This record gives sequence, structure tokens and C-alpha cells, in this order.
Amino acid sequence: MSNVLSKWKTGLEKSSKTKFGQIATFLGATEITPETWDDLEALLIQADIGVDTTQFVINNLRERIKQEGITKSSNLLLALRDELRNLLIDPPNIEFSDHPSIILIVGVNGSGKTTTIAKLSYLFINQGKKVLLGAADTFRAAAVDQLQIWAERLGVGIVSGQPGGDAGAVAFDSVKSGFARDVDFVIIDTAGRLHTRFNLMEELKKVYRVVGKAQTGSPQAVWLVMDSTTGQNALQQAQAFTEAVNVTGVILAKLDSSARGGMAFAIQRELNLPILYAGLGEALQDLQPFNPDAFIDGILAGWDL
Repeated sequence: MSNVLSKWKTGLEKSSKTKFGQIATFLGATEITPETWDDLEALLIQADIGVDTTQFVINNLRERIKQEGITKSSNLLLALRDELRNLLIDPPNIEFSDHPSIILIVGVNGSGKTTTIAKLSYLFINQGKKVLLGAADTFRAAAVDQLQIWAERLGVGIVSGQPGGDAGAVAFDSVKSGFARDVDFVIIDTAGRLHTRFNLMEELKKVYRVVGKAQTGSPQAVWLVMDSTTGQNALQQAQAFTEAVNVTGVILAKLDSSARGGMAFAIQRELNLPILYAGLGEALQDLQPFNPDAFIDGILAGWDL
């Protein structure tokens, strides 16, 4: 457990030293003033928590200091930590009854989907599960090549098609092959697409429908991979993909590269989407199940609470 907590602390070092760290700096032993609220609001928004969620937190804190008689801004730190933790959903256990279970991986260009799939596969393999990969990103030959390299390294099977071919056909074949090979998980990669491109999102909906035709009730999960450095645009991305293909969970990639990390709070509060995993480094073992307490402690590592 200590190794896991250490990994979170190290992975979130950038976040703890920038915007979240600045909050502890200015909330010293001074009295709470109107300027305190203005400064706190600005820093929370700059930390990518988002305007609506920031207002929600500020309103809760104002009410709390009235009820508890808090006057020192240093005591406000403790209250803020509690409010931030209350925003985070405890992730559900990753358990599926269907065999195989189909996981569709979606996200925008460059979010880190392919590498995240490799890390997920590594995680599942170490749990004793059999994994098959589906290379349905047929528009980018490099994506298929990259996934094939990972499949070889991990010793798992892969289903792919011709470059520029029908992504739906690859997804369909991947599901059917999952049955034939008696695997536990079929993880299907999809082409990265901007959430604002209507035609590309319609194509993703087609892949989603085709998977459902290949196996009734599939996909069992649709996981959105999000680049943690995206910032406040992350909320619009998550909303668009959820409306298109019923996203069931979020994976925060490159969390170790983000100097903010506040997007997690907005996604969970405003979309009620659980964060399932977080990327805390480049190695295969650096994809960790999301731990709300470790996340909070990591971004607030510089706070003397």
C-alpha cells in the first residue's frame, strides 16, 4: 500500500507544486476576507476545476464557515480538502459477468488511447485474465502498428484489418474472435476523433452498434481516455462522447504530466462519470486504479494539514 501511495504522490508532484500548491501559500494564518474568496475562486478555476464546480465548492465553504464559525483562512484549508474529497466518486469494482466482456476505448486524437490499452492489458494479465485486442483505429496505420507491437510484447492476440478499412468490421471480428479464443476481455481501440466533428462521431456510434450486434448486451463498458493536460475543455469532450456512445467510465492519462489535475472534480460532479484508472507514469505498471484519497493527498501534498 505504501508503494501505491508513493506512486500517487510522485505522479502528482507537478499538480501539488503549482495551482493547488498556491492555494496553501495564500491561505495562511490571516483572517478570511472578501479577497480570500476572490483569490480562492481564481486559483480553483486555474486548476481546471471549472467555473460551475468552483462556484459549488465556494458556496459550500461559505455556508460551512458560517455554521462552524471559521475565521482563520488556515482552517479554511481543512474545510476545502473535505469539500474536494466529497466531490470524488469511489470507483466501482471492475467486474463483468459476460464472457468475453467487451471494452470499447474512445477519446480524442492524441489522448493516449493505444498506450493506455497496453497498460490495461498488462493490468488484466497480472490478474490472471486472458486479453484480446481489437485494432479498430483503421485510419491511422501507425496506431495499428503500435498496438501490434504492444500485443507481441504482452503476449496477447490481436485482430486488425486493412488500413483505411471498415472499423465496424474490425470491431465485429474482434468480438467473434474473443468467443473463439475464449478470452476474458476484448479491448477494442477506436480512431481518435475530435468531439466536435459530427461525421466522425456518427462513425463511432456505428462501431458501438456493430459491437452490440456481434454480442447482445455489448459493449459491457465504454471507457473514455482523457489527456489530463487538456484542461477545462475536458468537460465538453466527456459530455460529447457520453451522449454519442454511453461512456461508462473515464481513464485519466498523463496525470503525471498535468500541472493542474482539477478536471477530475468537474467530470465527476457535473457528469457523474466514475474515474476508473489514472496514468501516473510511462511504464506499463504506472496505470493505477483510481484512488480518490490518494489523488487528494497527492495534489495537496504541499499543504500542511
